Amino acid sequence: MTEHLQQARDDLEKAAESADSDDVRGDIRETTDAFADYVMGDTAPDHAILDARLNTLRQVRERADGTTADKVESAIETVEDYRETVEQA
Repeated sequence: MTEHLQQARDDLEKAAESADSDDVRGDIRETTDAFADYVMGDTAPDHAILDARLNTLRQVRERADGTTADKVESAIETVEDYRETVEQA
């Protein structure tokens, strides 16, 4: 479980470093921090939480370009793969 979210977090950290907009960087860092909490904590995100995070990342991807957009896309794919393993309530 945590390896997916850790990989997404790593991609998002790289995306934040390459972002040329403070707005984009802020949204990426917010999601990165949330994934860090899941990786280090005992609580796993459910479908609703993951959907909200994915929605944020998709919006960021639309506003980003170059390396930032590529890394956000990679994170989205990783989180979507992880989401498929989460049981629905």
